[in-house]
Amino acid sequence: MTTTPVEPEREEGLQAAFDATIARGDRVEPRDWMPDAYRRTLVRQIAQHAHSEIIGMQPEGAWIGRAPSLRRKAILLAKVQDEAGHGLYLYSACETLGVSRAELTELLLAGRQKYSSIFNYPTPSYADVGTIGWLVDGAAICNQVPLCRTSYGPYGRAMIRVCKEESFHQRQGYELLMTMMRGTGEQRAMVQESVDRFWWPSLMMFGPPDADSPNSARSMAWGIKRNSNDELRQRFVDMTVPQAEALGVTLPDPDLRWNEERGHYDFGEPDWDELAAVIRGDGPCNAQRLEHRRAAHEDGAWVREAALAFADRSASADGTAPADRSVPADRSARAGAR
Repeated sequence: MTTTPVEPEREEGLQAAFDATIARGDRVEPRDWMPDAYRRTLVRQIAQHAHSEIIGMQPEGAWIGRAPSLRRKAILLAKVQDEAGHGLYLYSACETLGVSRAELTELLLAGRQKYSSIFNYPTPSYADVGTIGWLVDGAAICNQVPLCRTSYGPYGRAMIRVCKEESFHQRQGYELLMTMMRGTGEQRAMVQESVDRFWWPSLMMFGPPDADSPNSARSMAWGIKRNSNDELRQRFVDMTVPQAEALGVTLPDPDLRWNEERGHYDFGEPDWDELAAVIRGDGPCNAQRLEHRRAAHEDGAWVREAALAFADRSASADGTAPADRSVPADRSARAGAR
């Protein structure tokens, strides 16, 4: 995606206005001019976020039919439905940047866009439903609450509702684990085993260390991100350790201890080679997750076709033109350049 060419003098003025908006901490809106690099960064980040919500339905969705009670089934079904809604909010935000939902899906299925590494790990235990709610959604909250103040308006507004629902999911997961920890020895062992598997992948959700993160500095300068990867990882650890103590589980890190001088917990180094392998597509469930998403997309083709046909028929009955299916390459840039 590229902006409509403008005269150099005009572009300098537009760039200066954009820079002033960022410096003031104000929001950039879809009809405002923005640099190509800013737009590309937003598309990459929002698309990855949207894909993560949709792919993230799979690990827990597999447990809906096997949850131990009707109440637990209903809770899990509601949560998975929420994740679908989050994906739709975020795809809609991305569309304001001039890229269609269909294009984003094609890029995901072709392996040219990513989703969160955490969803490439298996969920062999029912306790994983609770652990995902507690640790994975807890890490997501640390990541996403600052995005409510991101510099791009549609993204920030979408995140307000997403964060409210994710906070509820985190409490649901913690409540499930607390219930299991009050149960049998087998249930307590199941929770501990699940936490052992998900702790380090949860820390990796924040991305590589700041020194090795190629996009963080630019995103923070633009106000897209408000905190660095390492800051958010530290915040998550500080938040989670007291919760683990209340829950009665041990976090699998021998280096985890309170540092009085820093006022934070010290913790061990995640396996960054493992993170790189998962991002590369070599995680335990990468192929399975994408294949499932691809099959669902193909199986749902008739629904999309029927919806478009119904919309066109309704438009004809009203005497209006059918909706334009194309998405301009850069409608907001054109609007800002006028």
